[in-house]
Amino acid sequence: MLETSARLLRLLSLLQVRRDWSGADLAARLEVDVRTVRRDIDKLRGLGYPVESTRGTAGGYRLGAGAEMPPLLLDDDEAVAVAVGLRTAANGSVAGIEETSLRALAKLLQVLPTRLRGRVESIAGATAELRGRGPVVDADTLTVIAGACAAHQRLRFDYTARGGADTHRDAEPYRLLHTGDRWYLAAWDVGRADWRSFRVDRMRLRPPHGPKFAPRTPPEQDFRDFISWKVAIGQYRYQARFTVHAPAERVAEWIGPTAGVIEPLTADSCTLRAGSNSLNGLAVRIGLLDLPFTVHEPPELVDHIAQLADRLHRARPTPEA
Repeated sequence: MLETSARLLRLLSLLQVRRDWSGADLAARLEVDVRTVRRDIDKLRGLGYPVESTRGTAGGYRLGAGAEMPPLLLDDDEAVAVAVGLRTAANGSVAGIEETSLRALAKLLQVLPTRLRGRVESIAGATAELRGRGPVVDADTLTVIAGACAAHQRLRFDYTARGGADTHRDAEPYRLLHTGDRWYLAAWDVGRADWRSFRVDRMRLRPPHGPKFAPRTPPEQDFRDFISWKVAIGQYRYQARFTVHAPAERVAEWIGPTAGVIEPLTADSCTLRAGSNSLNGLAVRIGLLDLPFTVHEPPELVDHIAQLADRLHRARPTPEA
């Protein structure tokens, strides 16, 4: 049987890995009786952990959110993941959390065992940080948006569109997505009665928030694919479809989720969909891919690429007679 202090740590660990526990289940895991579980729960509450309980046959325990931040228990892999994430956040695209991330990282590294600190340092030593050119997003803005997503509460904000026009939006936030250099909000636009994506750096929140809403079913099974379509294709004048005669994995090395949508066809071919307000832009993009392709639509692009190919062919110097 575990000693009291070790048993409390084990109990806390169990409460953190699953939302609800019955007293009997906890007693079985800890190899004690239910009365001992109740006493240990009271001790955790005395240490500041907000353990909630319900009575009856369906009663049990869960670890809730309190007014203070109690200590957390992390296993080895979780501790390494948090340390690497904090190091990345210190050099990321979220404004205002760099110093906070470094302070948290310093605290974590101070208590990490030597074997884990070595793992974190080896990952850091083998990683080169390339700063993106994407806009920096305020951390407080992300926090507010994430909270509204979790609480199913409408957001009101001013939004600067791609062309520079400012509009007022009322939206039901669904999920934040990060592409590596930009943050996007996927949301139901109430005024336009449609799912939309918004660049967070172009949003200016207007508190107070709106009323709560019943969550809607997203339009795609994988909502990230839907947002990729909105960002890479749906907002542009021309929406192109190509067959690229190469594996989807190879094409994905050059076409990111904000530049196009890739759908595998066979082991050696895939469909690439991309958007642009310029036919030249689409022609140059597919040409620089340096892979064999067939263009299917739109018709204007088919003609444009044929004319471009002819001009390039005629640009060759004529052999001297």
